[in-house]
Amino acid sequence: MVKTITIKDTSVNHEESRVRDYISLLKPRVMSLVVFTGFAGLYLAPGKINPVIAAIAILCIAIGSGAAGAINMWYDKDIDKIMKRTQTRPIPAKRVNPESALEFGVCMSFVSVFLMGVAVNYLSAFILLIAILFYVFIYTIWLKRNTPQNIVIGGAAGSFPPMIGWAAVTNSISLEAIILFSIIFMWTPPHFWALSLYKSDDYKEAGVPMLSVTHGELVTKRHIFVYSVLMVLTASLPYFIKMSSWVYLTASLILGIKFIYDALRLLVSRNIILAPKLFGYSILYLFLIFTFLILDKIFFI
Repeated sequence: MVKTITIKDTSVNHEESRVRDYISLLKPRVMSLVVFTGFAGLYLAPGKINPVIAAIAILCIAIGSGAAGAINMWYDKDIDKIMKRTQTRPIPAKRVNPESALEFGVCMSFVSVFLMGVAVNYLSAFILLIAILFYVFIYTIWLKRNTPQNIVIGGAAGSFPPMIGWAAVTNSISLEAIILFSIIFMWTPPHFWALSLYKSDDYKEAGVPMLSVTHGELVTKRHIFVYSVLMVLTASLPYFIKMSSWVYLTASLILGIKFIYDALRLLVSRNIILAPKLFGYSILYLFLIFTFLILDKIFFI
């Protein structure tokens, strides 16, 4: 009796794994929120834009965001292998070569800015370039490992997408675009400080001077509460410049009061058990704020 030996072709699975790893370099979960706020800026902007051009603009924002994330992973490869929440990323897990990740990120950055400039307009391409450079050089390389204010200043990098979307339509920067930028800018510190509270050991082990590491839990909780109040006040500004109606204002205040309440509960608690809940709600909060801005324009303005 002759036995038949079957040799499985694993090349397809290997290629699929490589594709998934390179997609992971783009930080798709972060990218999804970036793309949404970029779309919101584009939709809320006055004027008209060709749907194809609009799609290209959103694509460029997505590619640019992902490219910056890939370069960030390349630079942070030493601390990513120390921190538990990042050990499974493609580079520390040795599924992607660091140099390949850097080349991938740089090429994607160039493609996103070039395509935005050629297909949309130079202003939106310039802001996209600034956003990428700010995230890589100002936040990742300079601030992240040197100051507990890394998130406060570095948060500007993630605040640019709605401004880019706005510029894609209007080829200008207005007060409305600056306010959209400011909402995300004020949202970033409480969002990331909530994360840092329950991942403090990770940051301490990696030598990243997050506020929770350098100043302790109580100071971090106080900062979260103060920035939460500032964020809610900032989120109400669209109504006062007649960018939105009372419907958006009401929704933003309800969402904001919930945020402040959760931040206050965290502040007065003796532990950090509520920090993950606040972190999770912060993501939902930002998504809903921009959703209500869009719905307000569709139905009430």
